[in-house]
Amino acid sequence: MTMPPWLRTIGGSTDVALAIGVGLLIVVLVVPLPVVLLDAGLALSVTLSVLVLMTALFLQRPLDFTSFPTILLLTTLLRLALNVATTRTILTHGHEGPTAAGHVVSAFGGFLMGGDVVVGLIVFAILLVVNFMVVTKGSGRIAEVAARFSLDAMPGKQMAIDADLSSGLIDDKTARLRRADLEAESGFYGAMDGAAKFVRGDAIAGLIVTFINLLGGVAIGAGRHGLPFLDAISTFASLTVGDGLVSQIPALLTSVAAGIVVTKGNTEGTADKAMVQQLGLAKPLWIASGAAVMMGMLPGMPLVPFLLLAGGFGAGAWNRNKTDDAAEAVAAAPPAVAPEPPIADTLRIDLLRIELGYGLLSLAAGEGPRLTDQIRNLRKTVAQEMGFVLPSVRLQDNLHLRPHEYVVRVKEIEAGRGELRIPMQLAIDPSGNRPDMPGEPCEEPTFGLPALWIEEHRREEALARGCTVVDGAGVLATHLTEVVRENMPELLSHAEAQKLLDDLPAENAKLLADLIPAQISTGGVQRVLQALLAERVSIRDLPTILEGIQEALAAGARGVPALVAVVRTRLARQLSDAARGPAGYVPLISLSAEWEQAFAESLIGPGDERQLAMAPSRLHEFMTRVRDAFDSATAQGDNPVLVCSPGVRAHVRAIIERFRPSTAVLAQTEIHPRARIRTVGAV
Repeated sequence: MTMPPWLRTIGGSTDVALAIGVGLLIVVLVVPLPVVLLDAGLALSVTLSVLVLMTALFLQRPLDFTSFPTILLLTTLLRLALNVATTRTILTHGHEGPTAAGHVVSAFGGFLMGGDVVVGLIVFAILLVVNFMVVTKGSGRIAEVAARFSLDAMPGKQMAIDADLSSGLIDDKTARLRRADLEAESGFYGAMDGAAKFVRGDAIAGLIVTFINLLGGVAIGAGRHGLPFLDAISTFASLTVGDGLVSQIPALLTSVAAGIVVTKGNTEGTADKAMVQQLGLAKPLWIASGAAVMMGMLPGMPLVPFLLLAGGFGAGAWNRNKTDDAAEAVAAAPPAVAPEPPIADTLRIDLLRIELGYGLLSLAAGEGPRLTDQIRNLRKTVAQEMGFVLPSVRLQDNLHLRPHEYVVRVKEIEAGRGELRIPMQLAIDPSGNRPDMPGEPCEEPTFGLPALWIEEHRREEALARGCTVVDGAGVLATHLTEVVRENMPELLSHAEAQKLLDDLPAENAKLLADLIPAQISTGGVQRVLQALLAERVSIRDLPTILEGIQEALAAGARGVPALVAVVRTRLARQLSDAARGPAGYVPLISLSAEWEQAFAESLIGPGDERQLAMAPSRLHEFMTRVRDAFDSATAQGDNPVLVCSPGVRAHVRAIIERFRPSTAVLAQTEIHPRARIRTVGAV
């Protein structure tokens, strides 16, 4: 027989089937059911409860059954709907005999009661107490505590994910998956806390329905249908107890399933494996075996059951001893079987590390300002501005530091140190004076500016005075940023340079194949990139840099300074744009012909090996004049660059780097022809 198209559509759409099923449950609450459908519904209720219990037993972890709260609600609604339907049938047709409410109710009542109504009522009462007072109440309390603990632990778990992401241990995709698992866990335990109330309400409803069936049935049977009082009690009690048992047994199974899920916690693996592994220890099994023998020998005790139990526990203990001995033998095997970690692992160093005193550990724990967010943003900024991915930053506590002190280390060598006053905020006056307001005077740790630690409630007052206000995480992140900018050449390792080359777009494959290793090694490219980073030149336009290297090599250049000079000329547009001021032009301070000649005459040595040999007094005079020229230009609101001839640029930069490391020195060939320029001074 061919299935109708509309039926195939419903069968293939689980959402439509679920909607129809929930709608039918609502209908059952108000529409009488034939006995055949009532038997089918009761059979479905019992079978579903067994399925739910088995699923709970074989769970690997609670989050594998996130639909359990919804299933719990629907199965509870199914039992309540069937309770209403059986109650309606019992009260209307109960006088017709034991099968008036269906064969399932009749079978449960006859089999479990053993023909005795009093026994049936007692069994039903015991099941109700076990379900309501023990299983449901306990699992509900566990669900409530688990939900509370899960919500309380969310900030710490979120911080751990952020810390792993900022340190580079995981990527964005893994972080998203872990955050999704964390949200699922929180939502699951919160839903289980609420769903446990369904089970408890179901037990209470079962008790009320049972009393209604019993009292109402006896009254209707004796008063309306003329049954003798004892016959009415016997008939309706049998139907009532049967109905109560057929609803309470599935409810008990579902309650046990809920208890198993919420008590599983973080235990991995199915329930049987977890219990066997944790209960099957040798010593407890030996003691339990001995206790069974002693109880079996007590006067009046049946010896055989206790001896069988003692033998079973003893066999389990003996088998566990063998397993433990084998494990100890493996653990005691020579290093060839269980090798120690390579000594080379202890030689690995952190390229970037922040050590925190114990008073600053809240920054790493994600309380208040999030240092991990600041570090992640710094890595993105460096990648966008400078063209390479900053190595991961490790956060570590150091009990040897003062409580509010931190140290920034590059390759485990101290590169910066400062103090923070958490949760106070740092107020800095742009005029260079310390803010005139209550607070703790200090020096800003990055640039040594006079500053003030203020209470958080004074933030608005400081902002109204024109101060810049930064929280503790921002102060540390600013210091880290400056340390990174000063040490970029060291952070660009050979491995990082190789990654940059490997990540080049496919259209640059031919250029890369022609250049490396035929004309230059990866190490040579790395040294060129390091030289550019030393002057804070972005290496993001790597194809242009490689083209410049190829051009320089074709012209016969071999030393790194000569290669860098050609590459910088290729990057003229980028260098000019970076030097452009807010007014849209590049402010220049030119090197006079006198100093050009002085530097040219002070160069000694052949070709690319030329060195500067200028008298110390002349160097001091040069630095003084440069400082005066730049101070004058800065006072007028400009941030100029020094311009000189290509032949002396590298040597002039080497001098200026000693006292003005952030000042750019450009050759005339490095200024793009279309760049707007303005001379604001001369040296």
